[in-house]
This record gives sequence, structure tokens and C-alpha cells, in this order.
Amino acid sequence: MKYLDEYRDARLVKAYAEKIRQLTTDSWIIMEICGGQTHSILKYGLEELLPERLNIVHGPGCPVCVTPLEMIDKAISIAQTPEVIFSSFGDMLRVPGSTYDLLSVKAMGGDVRMVYSPMDAVKIAEANPDKKVVFFAIGFETTAPANAMAVLDAQRKGLENFSLLCSQVLVPPAIEAILSSPHSRVQGFLAAGHVCTVMGFEEYLPLVEKYQVPIVVTGFEPVDILEGIYLTVKQLEEGRHEVENQYRRVVRREGNPAAKSVMFEVFRTVDRNWRGIGTIPQSGLSLKEKYAQFDAEALFNVEKILTEESRECIAGEVLQGLKKPVDCPLFAKSCTPEHPVGAPMVSSEGACSAYFRYHKRSDVA
Repeated sequence: MKYLDEYRDARLVKAYAEKIRQLTTDSWIIMEICGGQTHSILKYGLEELLPERLNIVHGPGCPVCVTPLEMIDKAISIAQTPEVIFSSFGDMLRVPGSTYDLLSVKAMGGDVRMVYSPMDAVKIAEANPDKKVVFFAIGFETTAPANAMAVLDAQRKGLENFSLLCSQVLVPPAIEAILSSPHSRVQGFLAAGHVCTVMGFEEYLPLVEKYQVPIVVTGFEPVDILEGIYLTVKQLEEGRHEVENQYRRVVRREGNPAAKSVMFEVFRTVDRNWRGIGTIPQSGLSLKEKYAQFDAEALFNVEKILTEESRECIAGEVLQGLKKPVDCPLFAKSCTPEHPVGAPMVSSEGACSAYFRYHKRSDVA
């Protein structure tokens, strides 16, 4: 299959791995931002092909993982409300709140439904005019245009029973939060290719100049990732800091203007709390005032719900690249995909889930 098989070519993988080994003369720490990239790195054993002095750490690129505990509790509160149909992507249903998860609400009789698109939730609202239909709008810039389209479609259809519980987040402020931290170890980034498909990569140019770090927009297949690592290491070895686009077959500098236009028609930027990390200024999206009738957080009066994060789970440190999942004392013991303590063990894009599925079991014995 074009753009798939050719980017899983074992010969190319080995060739790039050898180029990286020959190029690397110093110790470097590179962070991949996207959970999809984390999954591919572990699934295909790419770390094992790299020189030991090259350390790949995993960033806050899993939207399920960074959704704060308090937002899960808000979702649970709304889902327990009579006459509500609460809809969400499937991986959010198992993320633990402070007491239980959305699947537990469903088991207790709540009308909680898994959907594949926010437009599915709009259709549910059309078919159930006597119910209040809420869609859990999470994700990065990738999902924001579709969520915005759902709001515009509901408005066009005059649906007064549809709303979003919005927990949208933005990648560039998260990168800046990591780089500005006194604990940061990261010297280069692999930027998320699908986010840049929507947004382009102009937002990264000021970050590169301010923090003197290379950022390489990278895809998700093994050849993509190794080429992205190679380009990042090449910049580091040569003392350069630039934005490069490895994912040229999909990403353009300006991104997708139509998608950005609809996104910023509906949403405004706000400060946002990230699970395990804390509040990052101007790192989230919220509905503009003219679309306030679709804001489930206000409609159901759950804005004041605040929840303290687990002190046992080190998800925040994993998401900032400070530790790896195997460093957690709960990993593969009291925290497993069947009984997750933290969100990174729930989502298929979560670093903990990827390590549990693909990493050498001897590392956690």
C-alpha cells in the first residue's frame, strides 16, 4: 500500500539506523511529542536499533493521557444526570476518575455511548429531541476542526439539546512548558505530523529561536520516525536549531487553512490544566461566547469541580520526559491496562500502555 509498506521497509529502517549510529558522537535526549509515535517506537523496537548514547523520551502527546482528572469527574457528573446521553470516543470511557470511570456509569444505568465522530453525537441529538446529548470533546489540534464542525452543524439545525464538554489542548504551549522548566532534559523534538497537517509548522519557528532546539515534523511509520531522529541528531551534531519537515508528503508550512478557519471560528484559546503537569497558559481551546449555548461545562454547572491527582501515579513525570513508565513502582503491578491507575495505561497511545504491550518484561521484573 502506497505511503505505508514503503515506510515499513526493513532495508530502509536498517539503513537509517546505521546512519544514525555513524552520525552520533555525543549524548542527546530527543522527545517525540505524539503518542502514535511512541506506540510505533515501542511496537517496532526502534529504540533497540539506536546507539545507547541517544535517549528517546516520551512527551505529552496522548490526548487521553493529558485530560485532567477533574475533567473526567465533570464528565461522570454530567453522565449521571437524568435525561442525558453522554457520548465519547471509546478510550475515554475507561479513564479512571477520582472514584470510577464512565463505563461504570453506564453499568449503573447511565446512557453512555461510544461514538466514532462528533457528528455521530449530532445525529443522536437529532434522533432524541427529548434528551440532552453531550459529546466529550478531547484532543489536540487534530480533532478540533471536527468538533467545531459539530457545533456549527448543530447550530444550523437548531439543535438546542446538543453540547460539548470541551477539553481541547494545543501542542506548541506544551513544548514551551517543557523547555521552560528548570528540570527539562530535552534537546530536540519530533513534532506530531498529524497536528502539523492541520496547523502547519510556523508556530514552532519562535520556539526554535527562543530555546535553540531543533524541531522536526515527523510521521508515524518506522522509516518516518528514524528519518526524523536522523534529521534531529544531524542538527544537534552540527550545532543547528531549525524547523524541518520530514512529513513532506502530508504536511505543508501553512497547514490546512480551511480546517484552521473553522476551528478558530468556534474556539478561543484559554489556559488549560494538563493531567499530571498542571496549568499551561493559553494551551487549550474553549467555546467562544457566541457559542456558549453549546458549553456543557456551564450548562450542567460543573465548572467548580476540582480533583486532586493521585500521588502514586508518576504520569506527569512520564509525560514531561523526566521518567519512563518502567520507573513507576505501580507499572505492570497494581497498574495494568485491565486495572489502570493512570490515563497513560488506558489509551492505546499512552506510553505506559505501549510499554506494557511491547517492552521487554525483564525490565519490570
